Amino acid sequence: MNSILPKFLTDLLLVVYGLYNFSARYFREVFKPPYEFKETFRQFFEIGNKSLGLVGLTGFIIGFVLALQSIPMLSKFGAVSLIPTMISISIVREIGPVITGLICAGKIGSGIGAELGSMKVSEQIDAMEVSATNPFKFLVVTRITATTLMIPILIIYADTIALFGGFTALNIFTGQSLQLYFSTVFSALSFDDIIPSTIKTFFFGYAIGLVGSYQGYNASRGTESVGIAANVSVVWASLLVIILDMVAVQLTMIIY
Repeated sequence: MNSILPKFLTDLLLVVYGLYNFSARYFREVFKPPYEFKETFRQFFEIGNKSLGLVGLTGFIIGFVLALQSIPMLSKFGAVSLIPTMISISIVREIGPVITGLICAGKIGSGIGAELGSMKVSEQIDAMEVSATNPFKFLVVTRITATTLMIPILIIYADTIALFGGFTALNIFTGQSLQLYFSTVFSALSFDDIIPSTIKTFFFGYAIGLVGSYQGYNASRGTESVGIAANVSVVWASLLVIILDMVAVQLTMIIY
């Protein structure tokens, strides 16, 4: 037991230090020309458009189930009218960003890790270096930039679909109208709810892109490393999303 703990801590510190250096290199490269706009926009499409179905379905289920579970409990106290308020605040503040961030960590983080890992194993990254191309800027900077900017949009999209999911459940079981539902939703939300929850999603996107790119770009030789890079990307990206959310909640409580 004593010999396992130091090795675990050593491996943990090595990963944290590697992510720090990788992140520092990203900020050095992102502002230097040439700028890979074409590849960045392609990554926007790969990350955003191809995730709409999964993210939308997840958001709808979140809102529908949340309302469905709340109706029996609150109806006992005659507080069904409070369900739209509860749904809007809980989804916009926490449930929507965190669950969608975890879904993106699984789909997008693993995809980036596996893609770059396979390029590393097949020596495509080495070939780019030999041909005087900067593989870090072309492969890593574009992907991290795309996840940083696109995942917040996906989370806002998921939040919107989740609110419609909550309305669907309320309309089916209580007959509440669309106008009354969204009137209550928007009256319950304020900028203090929307702004902090939106800002933290940029950090979610950055963390997901950073971890996936780091694991794939630094994959070892051998076909097994591709699967390892994908799996580790999911674990670390999900962990960072939860940690960043915890920090964001504490900062929001201090500031507001």
